[in-house]
Amino acid sequence: MNNQRIIIVTGGTLGDWVQEIITPDDLLVGSDRGALYLIQIGYQPDIAMGDFDSVTADELALIRVKSKAFIDVDPINKDWTDTEMAFNWALERKPREILLLGALGTRFDHSLANVHLLRKGLAQGANCVIIDANNQIRVINASTRVKRGNYTHLSLLPLSLEVTGITLHGFQYPLHEATLEIGMSLGISNVLQAPEGLIELRSGLLLVVQSKD
Repeated sequence: MNNQRIIIVTGGTLGDWVQEIITPDDLLVGSDRGALYLIQIGYQPDIAMGDFDSVTADELALIRVKSKAFIDVDPINKDWTDTEMAFNWALERKPREILLLGALGTRFDHSLANVHLLRKGLAQGANCVIIDANNQIRVINASTRVKRGNYTHLSLLPLSLEVTGITLHGFQYPLHEATLEIGMSLGISNVLQAPEGLIELRSGLLLVVQSKD
């Protein structure tokens, strides 16, 4: 694993908040229309990839010229979404962290598929996070410390059929040796009272969603 952080900017909902996250040391991956967005806000993608079916011919030409590297695929005969293709590329480089920006948007199917990518990243030992203007989402399978930051709420949702042994420290609504099953809302809208909290768990995959109200 290297010490690099890879940021994937894909074609969901984006905004000025993106520039608050990017640092000069980040490796920038533009996925489909996300590559165009990076260029429009003054960044040069280290690589642009996708089928580019959501950009015009002129926009595609601009992406080719302005990106350091470029990979395009047939929009029909492909097995992965553009975001998953970029995510797989990032995983191969074994960075210390992968951030997915623009991974949530109006297409619920794409948003949910992108959340499931976090499970794939966790299975390969990668620290992966989805961020948008109001949320930060990760998947955990072991005890984890979380920082409150600017987020007002924190929700816990099982990504496996059940998650067992959940104990919370530093939260308004404590849990002790709790089990969450798919379909349960017990873990929704908790509040982290301390600057940092601890989520303990024994087994399963747990979505941790920090949100601004």
